[in-house]
Amino acid sequence: MTGALRGVVALDGPSGTGKTTVARKLAAALGAGYLDTGAMYRVVTLAVLDAGVDPHDADAVVALARSVRLDVSTDPAAPGARLEGTDVGEAIRTPRVDAAVSAVSAVPELRDLLVQRQRALIAEAARDGGVVVDGRDIGTVVAPDAPLKVFLTASPEVRAARRGAQDTAAGREADQATVLASVERRDRLDSSRAASPLRPADDAVEFDTSELSIDQVLAALTELAGTRGLLDEGVAEPCR
Repeated sequence: MTGALRGVVALDGPSGTGKTTVARKLAAALGAGYLDTGAMYRVVTLAVLDAGVDPHDADAVVALARSVRLDVSTDPAAPGARLEGTDVGEAIRTPRVDAAVSAVSAVPELRDLLVQRQRALIAEAARDGGVVVDGRDIGTVVAPDAPLKVFLTASPEVRAARRGAQDTAAGREADQATVLASVERRDRLDSSRAASPLRPADDAVEFDTSELSIDQVLAALTELAGTRGLLDEGVAEPCR
């Protein structure tokens, strides 16, 4: 039997490692809350683009982020993101947003603003149990005291193939060479930014998912949570 999660699981890594899928499925399996912090940066990026704001204009980006209403679900059974009450779950996963999200998410003041919101959501979701949080700076910045920190990796080629498959499934055109270039560019930008660069926490467990299925990663993470004493006895109830 799988127990219900207690505490915070911080799941970091670059795009295409499967972290969002794994985080959501792990949260659902363990009766926990779920937070996709990357979706928050993507919603702000969409708002920036729709408003005609330069993604590199830090002051304008922060001013807009303070003025718009963004919401993300913490229910793994019903993940979603909204901008001013409108569902933007599909719109934030387009190449248009992909191309600008690194610039927007590199703005230090925006990161400070969203980290405050993320910590509040984590505290709320964890009040009655556990929460699985995925992003790029969860273990290092957002939840540095999380009892389990995991950093997922995979080769750029594998990650590009996964991203391409996701785009195709969503009805978006996916040229593999273009997707690979986008993945490598995002890695370079996210790893080299001054504010909260993408890197594993010193005490993170690193998993290379290149040759692993989602189920294999889920099994490994569930076992890890158990060895860390984060699972209650009994079968987890679905998160409400």
